[in-house]
Amino acid sequence: MAKESAGVSSGGSVRAGIERIIEVLGAGTSWIALAIVALMSINVLLRYLFHTGSVWSQELEWHLLVPLILIGMSYALRHGEHVRVDILYSRFSPRSKEIVNLVSALLATAISILVIWFSLKYVLQSYVIDEGSPDPGGLPHRFLLKSLIPAGFALLLAQSIASAIGSIEKLRSPRT
Repeated sequence: MAKESAGVSSGGSVRAGIERIIEVLGAGTSWIALAIVALMSINVLLRYLFHTGSVWSQELEWHLLVPLILIGMSYALRHGEHVRVDILYSRFSPRSKEIVNLVSALLATAISILVIWFSLKYVLQSYVIDEGSPDPGGLPHRFLLKSLIPAGFALLLAQSIASAIGSIEKLRSPRT
C-alpha cells in the first residue's frame, strides 16, 4: 500500500510540475493576444486612413498568432476549455467523465507524438535553407516560427500526460 501511495504521490508531483509550467507559459502567452489586437488595429488604421502598410507588419500578425495558438492549446486543455461535446458529457457520471478524460488524454498524447515526429523534418528543412518570407519586405527566418509546431505539441503532450495522470488518480480514488 505504501508503494501505491508513493506512486500516486510522485505522479501527482509530476502532474503538478507540468501544470505549473503550462500555467506560466499560458499566462505569459496571453499577452500576445493584446499585442495582436494592437498590431491589427495599427495595420487597419494605416491601411484605411493613410493608405499605407508594410508586409512585415502584416506577417507579424501571423507570427504572433502561431505561439498564441500552439501554446494556448495546452493551456486550454489544462483549464478544461478545450472542445468536447458537453451536451453529452454533462450527463455522464463522474466516473464515466474520468474515463472519457483519460481516453481523450491518451488520444491527445498519440496525436501530439505524431505531429512532433512529422514536423521535425519540416522544421529542419526550413532551417537548412534559411527559409524566409516569399514576399519582398517580409520577415526572415521562418524556421523559428515553424519550430513552434513541435514545441507547442510537446507542451500539449506534456499536458496530456498530466491530464491522464490526474484522471488515473481520480479513477483510483474510492469516491469516483
